[in-house]
Amino acid sequence: MKNLDKEEREIMESVERGEWIATKDQGKEAEKLVSAAKTTLVKDMRMNIRISRRDLNALKIRAMQEGIPYQTLVSSIIHKYLSGRLIERDN
Repeated sequence: MKNLDKEEREIMESVERGEWIATKDQGKEAEKLVSAAKTTLVKDMRMNIRISRRDLNALKIRAMQEGIPYQTLVSSIIHKYLSGRLIERDN
């Protein structure tokens, strides 16, 4: 458990303090969450954009480092931005 990041440690401490409540019907809740996840991840629209060769090459390199297709990386970046989870770093 030493390899936990800050968020994971906070969750673990919360569980240990007894702040979590088990659901009454875990099977039904799991089905609901799986269904929501599948609906969220459906990619049913296509989008074409023009970007610089340099940016496309950088995207492909980063995607290879992450072990995912570059289109998946772009989709993830857009999703994180729209959901407010894309965090800007200071360089």
